[in-house]
Amino acid sequence: MAPVSNTAEAVIGHGFTRIDGPKKVTGTARYTSDHAFPGLVHAVPVTATITTGRITALDPGAALQMPGVIQVFHSGNFSDQVYRKQSGGGKTDEARPPLADDRITYYGQYVALVVANTYEQAVAGAAAVKVSYAADQANVSMRLSAEEKESVDTERGDVTKAFANAPVKIDHTYTTPPHAHNPIELHATVALWNGKEFTLYETSQAIMNHRMVMAQMLGVAPEQMRIITEYLGSGFGGKLWPWSHSLLAAAAARQLQRPVKLVVDREMMFHNVGHRTNTQQRIRLSADASGKLQSVQHDYLFHNARLDTYKENCGEATGYLYSSPNLRAAWSFARRDIAPPTSMRGPGAVPGLYALESGMNELAVALNIDPLQLRLINEPATDESTGTPFSSRHLTECLTTGAERFGWAQRDPRPGSMRNGAGVVIGWGMAACTWMAKALPAEATVQFDSQGGATVLSGTQDIGTGTYTVVAQMVAQLTGLPLTRIEVTIGDSSLPPGPMSGGSMATGSLVPAVQEATQAAIDAAIAVAIEEHPPFHGMQAEALTFARMRIYPKGSDPASGIEVGQLLSNARMKYISGSGKTPGSKDVDDKFSIHSYGAHFVEVTWEPEMARLKVNRVVTVIDGGKVINPRTGRNQIEGAIMMGVGMALFEATEYDPRTGQPVNSNLADYIVTTHADAPEVDITFLDYPDTTLNPLGARGIGEIGLAGVSAAITDAVRHATGVVVRDLPVRIEDLLKSTLAT
Repeated sequence: MAPVSNTAEAVIGHGFTRIDGPKKVTGTARYTSDHAFPGLVHAVPVTATITTGRITALDPGAALQMPGVIQVFHSGNFSDQVYRKQSGGGKTDEARPPLADDRITYYGQYVALVVANTYEQAVAGAAAVKVSYAADQANVSMRLSAEEKESVDTERGDVTKAFANAPVKIDHTYTTPPHAHNPIELHATVALWNGKEFTLYETSQAIMNHRMVMAQMLGVAPEQMRIITEYLGSGFGGKLWPWSHSLLAAAAARQLQRPVKLVVDREMMFHNVGHRTNTQQRIRLSADASGKLQSVQHDYLFHNARLDTYKENCGEATGYLYSSPNLRAAWSFARRDIAPPTSMRGPGAVPGLYALESGMNELAVALNIDPLQLRLINEPATDESTGTPFSSRHLTECLTTGAERFGWAQRDPRPGSMRNGAGVVIGWGMAACTWMAKALPAEATVQFDSQGGATVLSGTQDIGTGTYTVVAQMVAQLTGLPLTRIEVTIGDSSLPPGPMSGGSMATGSLVPAVQEATQAAIDAAIAVAIEEHPPFHGMQAEALTFARMRIYPKGSDPASGIEVGQLLSNARMKYISGSGKTPGSKDVDDKFSIHSYGAHFVEVTWEPEMARLKVNRVVTVIDGGKVINPRTGRNQIEGAIMMGVGMALFEATEYDPRTGQPVNSNLADYIVTTHADAPEVDITFLDYPDTTLNPLGARGIGEIGLAGVSAAITDAVRHATGVVVRDLPVRIEDLLKSTLAT
């Protein structure tokens, strides 16, 4: 790669290819389950075949007699090895430790762990463990009613009175089913114990949090726990928080004094490592005849596990997205005999915006007004939920730019009225989207070495989003080094603590820390030059400048100075370093409303003769602050749109009401978007820097691309077929209700 210039314009905003790409395509990138060590043994869990009840007997005898089986752990010989997660730092969505007792609270719960010399022997041993149960009646119903007093997210005005008096109103309930994350890389742990300390190779989106939780639940100090995640085969939120398999592997390694590898299989991915909970959301909107909102009511329910509490924050965006003098968003939940839910890409806001944006589209129909115009009419001047100004908000431009690129002005609003050149019915729909923007505390160290290169170190991780590359770009911006001369070292909790890769917050959180560390390393190099390079003796630091890894007097020819690598070599120094910190955005969160925004425009094709529906094209415009790398950024939005197609048309975990078992717990029956289903996509970034969070003005974009997509698709489905779908996913049975003439 040719050297880059020492200007932000040449590096920040340039679409570099991923610096870790060659390792991934050549197979040299090591994922968690790739790690092997001398004496390593394999662990396979035994899972419950009932949903709720108790274990009445567990017989490991046959398994222990099988070739290669070393041990079978169960509540009788394991329950004192790990502790329940308590308050005091760290987050996990399943606080109860594995193999704690004989109680079963969800199908697939771990009831034993077989450890053997080979994976095949462990699988065979697990099949030989005999478990008897006393089963209770399971409740996995997706129809919800509140079991707790309703809690209010945000409220203003008098929604009841405003709704009653408004001339135009809608009142509908929208539902979304449970979703499974299903990244291609399975969850896994390779655990080592040296008698004093643990080293866990993990599939983690938050290695620093993983260290804290594992240390607490295994009863060791955080300094005795090291978490390593070199590469991650995606996670979608399912790998944010620790799960029980990690505890099982670590405790077994300590007990057996041998390295233990545990890989969760695909079926377990549906019930042992979280899921997006189902939601049931009632949307009540009212407006005057011109389309100005008079009231917004958003009441939502979701399911929780029996022993844990999780909130699917569907009302996160409701309070600030549109202007309305009367608004209320409130929630409750119902407990079900289902494993603990967890965060999934765009938690809360994604299902929440499906309901809210679907309601806006239905209100537009009731008003006989264009849904684009309805949103423009209700653009707020400030965040009306907090009374704070927006740090940067360009939703109106997202809407108008998207409409122009899509050709929205040509839309005939009559259902079934539009056809393409082949005579196929087409439907057009749209929706707005938004996502929070925050900065987490983070630290980084940047080193300049005697070979003239740089290394940046931080205890964060790259989950496939391009963190390795954008961090290198941050250093290149200030040093002038080509990306090939910058080593990015992340994925190890022994490094300076970095942010989690969740909530679209990692990149924005790293910017101040990496920039400060780079500048500190530059300052340290200048100090060495004054001390060690004779022409600079006695000079003040302010008299010297740094560019392209050279130090020279201001106003002089750079060739008159010295290259940093040569300076260090002359001084017999291997490297110099600088450190930086991001304090987080806590100080500005209460002063500004900081969010990203966007708009989706969708075209579906509908062939009524065979009830064939396809998402044909999507135009998306995103206001996500300064985009550091538009190539990797566009990849994030493309992937999110594909997930949105899956959410609207395909994805749903189905539970057997008799047993509570997820019946489509495989990638053949759990339908996701494939290449054949992929639409043509057109993505535009507005690229307005928002320096409220960091000097580069970057906000996260990993999740906003999924928010709103499903509402735009169902709006397009209604436009094409005349069928209003309020329960995702759209099914053939729904489309067969169409009465429009072919």
